[in-house]
Amino acid sequence: MTSSAGAWYLILGFVTLQRLAELWLAERNRERLLARGAIEHGQAHYALIVAVHVLWLAALWWWAPGQPIDLRLLVAFALLQAARLWVIGTLGERWTTRIIVLPDASLVSSGPYRFVNHPNYVVVVLEIAVLPLAFGLWQIAAIFSLLNAAVLAVRIGVENRALGSLRR
Repeated sequence: MTSSAGAWYLILGFVTLQRLAELWLAERNRERLLARGAIEHGQAHYALIVAVHVLWLAALWWWAPGQPIDLRLLVAFALLQAARLWVIGTLGERWTTRIIVLPDASLVSSGPYRFVNHPNYVVVVLEIAVLPLAFGLWQIAAIFSLLNAAVLAVRIGVENRALGSLRR
């Protein structure tokens, strides 16, 4: 464990900037997909997903500074970021933070999708637990894991129904 002065700010600053960049990319991809005739599903629950993620990050900004940092869990979080990039790279222009379906497109079955139907959600579930645990904040890991599980239960159902037309 370490507690280098300012390390929390570098870690949390990185995660915050990463999430903002992803929102920009997701919106750009969303606009392009909609222009190509894609259909958005599940708009009603999207605000809940955003709220969980914003509150998770805010909780970390509030409680993480000054906490010891478990380097093993920080390395695990870094590996999750590599998995996140693998998912984003595999989906390319089809990656968004929303459920956007191109009619008559085929399901992606390469990259991490060879192993699991929703690899991005696996990454997010693990991130929401691992980063707070890296700071010794098991309560934040538990609370936000439960909140995330609740919104994912809704989201995955909506996404599976939306993608059902693409399954052949």
